[in-house]
Amino acid sequence: MSGPLASLKILDFSTLLPGPFASLLLADMGAQVLRVESPGRVDLTRVLPPHVDGTSASHAYLNRNKESICLNLKVPEALEVVRRLVMEYDVVLEQFRPGVMDKLGVGYAALKEVNPRLIYVSVTGYGQTGPYRDRAGHDINYLALSGLASYTGRRDSGPVPPGMQVADIAGGSMHAVAGLLAAVIHREHTGQGQHVDISMTDCVFSLNAMAGAACLAAGEEPALESTVLNGGSFYDYYQTRDGRWMAVGSLEPQFMKQLCQVLGCPELVAKGLSPLAADREQVKCTLTEAFAREDFAHWQDRFAAVDACVEPVLNLSEAVAHPQLRARGLVQSVPMPGTDRAQDQMACPIVFGSGLAAPRHIGKQPGEDTMGTLRELGLAVEEIEGLRAAGALG
Repeated sequence: MSGPLASLKILDFSTLLPGPFASLLLADMGAQVLRVESPGRVDLTRVLPPHVDGTSASHAYLNRNKESICLNLKVPEALEVVRRLVMEYDVVLEQFRPGVMDKLGVGYAALKEVNPRLIYVSVTGYGQTGPYRDRAGHDINYLALSGLASYTGRRDSGPVPPGMQVADIAGGSMHAVAGLLAAVIHREHTGQGQHVDISMTDCVFSLNAMAGAACLAAGEEPALESTVLNGGSFYDYYQTRDGRWMAVGSLEPQFMKQLCQVLGCPELVAKGLSPLAADREQVKCTLTEAFAREDFAHWQDRFAAVDACVEPVLNLSEAVAHPQLRARGLVQSVPMPGTDRAQDQMACPIVFGSGLAAPRHIGKQPGEDTMGTLRELGLAVEEIEGLRAAGALG
């Protein structure tokens, strides 16, 4: 088996997290992904600790199943290699600020002349247009400008940085994959390629979903701990006696009834989603006191057999060992090139009835596939040596 995207060939110019996470999903689903890396630019994910056998764990994961070619795009001979690759590859993924790829000579306008069917996906902080198009930013900035951070946190301490990069991954990576695949389907019907413009700020703004709908249609401005789902109700986290946490999502009456039975407070069942502030405060205070009376293991055991939408807050090591994630195959062993060993990594979370191919290898070293790729393009030894002499290769 080769995966549902085995027909796609993707040139990936991206670095850091959003683009590489998108191309990881595509590679796991069978696409042939070739990273085009610069010999003079250090990808932060290659140096982030911890390192395993000299390779960053982040890099080894994000670049699983991808090949790597090293090209100095400031050298004209390297641009000619890119143009030859674009004749063979039908998707380009890039993550530079707007205009950078154009200045290098490998922007969409230039490459579509080589391959009119080319799909060109650009992932940036603020998009290809607008007054912020050239502005620098990180995940926390996109969350701030999207409005999402304004109602994510606690009243007494303010907004909180999420534990994962919401704008980068849920905003940039996932929407890049969706836009790319939609463009592929469009091309199948029309024969036309196109430029797909992914703004992480745009995409995370759309993730406001229910709060955004209420604000736009009804003028309701969400604030910290003001709604049912952001801590304004008993839908929340509760600390146990030993300092761990339980997650309570028992919104529906049947789940609220189960919750109250376990905690010994059946009188609160009818007050779960009461519109009265006094009732909401009573429920939350009672739950807080109840969970604080026993240790984490006690509550974990009590709720394990109860269908009440109450679960323990696990650390990552505990999540890795959880029987549900194990049963779903969310951890896999990935071969380490040049050794007889493998590295445990998070698996592709999308399950296909036809299956996916086994992972081929962890992330490779920069330019590890340069020679092989050039030979596959039909370049003779003399041509490759000419590229090396011109400084086009890493």
